[in-house]
Amino acid sequence: MNVIDTWRARRNLLFWLLHSGGWLAWGITQKVGSAFYDARDGYDRLIVIAALSGLTLSLPLRYVYRRLWRRSAGAIVAGSLAACYPIALAWRAVINGAGQILLLDSTEMRSRFEIFSGALPAMYLLLCWSALYFGARYYDSLQQQREATLRTTTLAQEAQLKMLRYQLNPHYLFNTLNAISTLILDNHNRVANQAVGRLAEFLRYTLDQDPMKTVTLRQEVDAVNLYLNSERLRFGERLRLEFAIEAPALEAMVPSLILQPLVENAVKYAVSPREDGGLIRIEGRIRGSMLELVVLDDGPGIESGRALADGRGVGLRNTRERLAVLCGDKHRFAALNAKPGLRVEIGLPAEVWHS
Repeated sequence: MNVIDTWRARRNLLFWLLHSGGWLAWGITQKVGSAFYDARDGYDRLIVIAALSGLTLSLPLRYVYRRLWRRSAGAIVAGSLAACYPIALAWRAVINGAGQILLLDSTEMRSRFEIFSGALPAMYLLLCWSALYFGARYYDSLQQQREATLRTTTLAQEAQLKMLRYQLNPHYLFNTLNAISTLILDNHNRVANQAVGRLAEFLRYTLDQDPMKTVTLRQEVDAVNLYLNSERLRFGERLRLEFAIEAPALEAMVPSLILQPLVENAVKYAVSPREDGGLIRIEGRIRGSMLELVVLDDGPGIESGRALADGRGVGLRNTRERLAVLCGDKHRFAALNAKPGLRVEIGLPAEVWHS
């Protein structure tokens, strides 16, 4: 619980501290002023009585304003005026009565209407009290709205990230089951059985990973190898893999399974259709404040504007959208033809993801 939440939970205590502190401050200013314009005996006691009666008489305003809080601005202004004036009259009457007793001859009213005119300064003070009360309520309400908006935005982002992450599993599962089916039809039952085991291992890993958590690049590479182990059963030596990851980059933090759909695309379009297979290269480095990742293949690449029109767009779009949600505009994503092949570049802020 942060400081704001703690104070919110103790709202009554905060009110009494501010309420009492405000009237204490008023009493102190009156005492300081009396040294210049009225230093007679009994005036100090009159100030104490005025401060205590003001503190007591203004207290009901809190409960009146609770009922006014959800009303229109006009109703709040009218209600504040209607509530403050009777209290100002009562406060003025208390002060005048105490003054007659404590200061004797100096406080006798010269007319019956003097109490009404004397209530105007008191009413001004109570209206200032009211403005501070509504200001504090408005600020607290504004903070609650901001926190609610932030929570809503965070929940929406979490839901979007989970949707994007969970989209990977059916996509990968369909491709792998299709490959296993092909192995069975070709009577490669032993290889198909091994592929099922590797598939179970990879799915177990994905289920154990929270879509909202990050992992080290080392763990991400291990997950990629889990996937590639099942693909090697299908392609054997046709699938060639290279890693060029610098040691510091291995400890950097990345979103879980951020590379897997890119590697899967490379396998599907650069390795599977070609009799001699293909090469997939994964690079990682830290340059300045950025973690740079590259997935490169030597396949046919993509035609301009076609990436999102075929199956290859699923992995690219998913990765780009996840990075946009996680990093906003503090990331870089590009899919470029490498001549030959496709080069996918990712840039993440190292100060965010580095452990």
